[in-house]
Amino acid sequence: MRGPDGGTAWPLVGRDAELAAFDRAWEDPRCRGAVLFGPAGVGKTRLAEEFQARAVGGRWKGIRTAGGSSRNVPLGALAHLLPGGADLTDPVRGFAAVARDLAGPRRNRRWVVLVDDLHLLDTASTVLLQYLLDAGVIRLIATVRTGEPFGDAVDALAQGDAVLRTDLAPFDAEQMDAVLRGVLGGPVDRRALRAFFAWSLGNALYLRELVHAALEAGTLTHDGEIWTLTRDAPPVPAVLAELISARLAAVTGPARRVLELLALCQPVALADAQAVSGLDTLIGLDESGLTRVHQDGRRTTVSLAHPLYGEVVRDGLPEPRRRDLLLRHIERVQAHGGRRRSDAAQLAALHLAATGTADPELLVRAAMVGRHAHDYRQVDALLSALPDSHRTSSTCLMNGEALMNLARWQQADALMAEAESRAGSEQERVTAVLVRTSNLFWAAARTEQALDVNDRALAQVGDPASLRLLRLNKGAMLAASGRPAEGVELLADVEDDAAAPQDAAPSPQSGVWEVAAFGRTAALCCVGRVEEAVEWGWRAHAAHRRLAERGQAARTPYSQLNPLVFALADAGQLDLARETSEGALADMVTEGVTLPGIWMTCFRGRLEWLAGDVAAARRWYAEAVAQARTHRFLPPLRQAWAGLGASAALLGDVDAAEAAVAELRNCPVMGFAAGEEGLAEAWLLAARGRLAEARTVLAASARDARRTGHRTSELLLLTDVVRMGGTEQPAGRLADLGRLCDGPFTAARVRFATGLAVDDPAALQEVSDELAGLGAHLLAAEAASAAAAGWRSTGHRRRATAAAHRAQAYTARCPGVRTPLLATSRSAPAARSLTAREHEVARLAAAGTTSKDIAEALHLSVRTVDNHLQHVYAKLGLTTRRQLAAALGLPAPPHEPSHR
Repeated sequence: MRGPDGGTAWPLVGRDAELAAFDRAWEDPRCRGAVLFGPAGVGKTRLAEEFQARAVGGRWKGIRTAGGSSRNVPLGALAHLLPGGADLTDPVRGFAAVARDLAGPRRNRRWVVLVDDLHLLDTASTVLLQYLLDAGVIRLIATVRTGEPFGDAVDALAQGDAVLRTDLAPFDAEQMDAVLRGVLGGPVDRRALRAFFAWSLGNALYLRELVHAALEAGTLTHDGEIWTLTRDAPPVPAVLAELISARLAAVTGPARRVLELLALCQPVALADAQAVSGLDTLIGLDESGLTRVHQDGRRTTVSLAHPLYGEVVRDGLPEPRRRDLLLRHIERVQAHGGRRRSDAAQLAALHLAATGTADPELLVRAAMVGRHAHDYRQVDALLSALPDSHRTSSTCLMNGEALMNLARWQQADALMAEAESRAGSEQERVTAVLVRTSNLFWAAARTEQALDVNDRALAQVGDPASLRLLRLNKGAMLAASGRPAEGVELLADVEDDAAAPQDAAPSPQSGVWEVAAFGRTAALCCVGRVEEAVEWGWRAHAAHRRLAERGQAARTPYSQLNPLVFALADAGQLDLARETSEGALADMVTEGVTLPGIWMTCFRGRLEWLAGDVAAARRWYAEAVAQARTHRFLPPLRQAWAGLGASAALLGDVDAAEAAVAELRNCPVMGFAAGEEGLAEAWLLAARGRLAEARTVLAASARDARRTGHRTSELLLLTDVVRMGGTEQPAGRLADLGRLCDGPFTAARVRFATGLAVDDPAALQEVSDELAGLGAHLLAAEAASAAAAGWRSTGHRRRATAAAHRAQAYTARCPGVRTPLLATSRSAPAARSLTAREHEVARLAAAGTTSKDIAEALHLSVRTVDNHLQHVYAKLGLTTRRQLAAALGLPAPPHEPSHR
């Protein structure tokens, strides 16, 4: 198979174990063949060709390939193996003659025979192959489609002791990720992977065609960082539609009617499907692999075995036939009373599909079911069909909420404003305000507008319960918009559980409690109370899940995990944060939870940044950017672009970092984690060797964080000032933050900064191991590297060597990362004799910066810069900047400036 670019071969990822087993077996003289079993489309032929190539390996004279043949043509598939004039009327003599001819006059020729679809061979051909195998004339490689019937002769051949049997399965999700990464030349975001897996079910042939079709249609796109699908599902290519149509063409009569019904209405109750075709027909469809039976509690349902079957069948249905099938199925569902909760949604969807309309009460009931399942597209479709005469404040809010979750915030705001105008009581107006501010703030990043709407309502409402809801709502917005201390104060009295009435629908109380609960987790973490934030976050998530189980949650419980992962990372529980994030992301992708998933992806990037796996951080930030842009979700974009830029800079990709910095400047300011957006510009400057300017940017960003009360962000930023050589200026403030913020990660970073400031190698070595134990491997590597330099400068060579080995081990967990502290450890021993200012000037010079530009960057005179450079060159015994870069362990400059 060829890749999408026409030149890259699709890799056999996931088949390495089979190849290794084959290699071992082929060396065994007792093994005379290999048979690959697997469903259609799993790549058996491609793997067989690879086996064939390995089998030859220069040891065999030639290859003859026999294609699949009809059982009605005896020996037809092997005709090219038979010598001219061979008389096969006597099989014993004839087969011996074939063997002698293949072996040659000296009886030393051996052949590899590849048989695709062995189960299609006639009995005579199979018996001849068995004879040739036993005679040692050939080695056989064959493929068999799992589930296909074949005779005793084929069974004996495939199952013989001298034949290696290999059972192949479709790709699992991890293997498919590796395949696509190899073919496309870069990572694919999780939602695209989920879509390709859902539509291919790991079938290699289907996957290949779906990827080609998506590339040709322009729906699978690359933004320079990651591949993303711009639609929920890839387009179905004509070649697959034709292949599936050919397979389904043989299904007629009642069986065909079942397939058509399932294509329109699946899953269908077993009793309803049986009423269309009869039990025997259903059993036949199941045995042929076209349908599947599922058990859901006490209800048994039938669905198509592959989603593409439904696409193909629906496309071939004429409209009258479609309408008739839908109406008849509606009658069947109504006949047994529509007792299940999901029946209302199904009936409403069926009515709309069949007639374009439905009973208004049924539409509203169905929309409530869809909202409970977070199926916002269905909610919008159902309520958009509601007649104007039946629109109320609550239906407008429900529809607006669905549009908010579909990232259509402007349409949502219009509906929510309409809901406010339709409100018949103060409670309804407050409910409308709460939902509207949620849309303006959380979906549209219109912070001031959302706070203004909430404040106007606070001034007009008199009911104490409503006032409390509005205050909690304001606290949640302040917590996430750059005023965490005020948020903590307003959210101090949030209960452990929502005081929701015991009814079957989400309420204003539960909805406000949800945002207040995750707002409190975020605010506590931002002000440095990280251990309290973690404890509260777990309790809030458990309470939110209880709400969801009662059908009262307005949002998915996964939303509580976003600030919790943020807090776990700052608490130093990096492994638990990663595990929590991984599980939540997998479930959110599976369940189609989009907007909270984008935030989680962004926070996963920050987690990996703190851990030091900057390459992984870049990948997660890139996915957050791609998903936010695809879904027009503005709030996380600034943080995601900042993380992407900082990660690219630390990996030495200056162009990508520059592009990210330019993008983040055009994004709306959310205010959360204030100051951290400065990381991108600072590390970009550091990558260019302009450390003094980078420290200035970080110090300014840290002041922003301090002014807004973001203590954990300030701690992160000042730690990076220290990492870039500014060891004296932030030391006092870091000590203050160590007292104001809790958690082992805070204490370790403060000790790291203190150790650098006083150049204490013993303290640095100790904190290096502590940071590694927390999972912060990059800081651990830098601390060990600085310890090695300190021990070396004091003549403790053994301790220096041990610390350097630790630094190398920790650095290996952070592939591709370049930081000033690590660059110092990689530099030549003589370079460690440079003063801090000489080292800073040298790094700029090594990057190709002219003396004039260095002088401007460091606020020095050109003469002073040249004097520093002369000292550097004298100490190191160098004459060019290219040599200087090598001595500092940095990439060579693009050119040698004329003015050194």
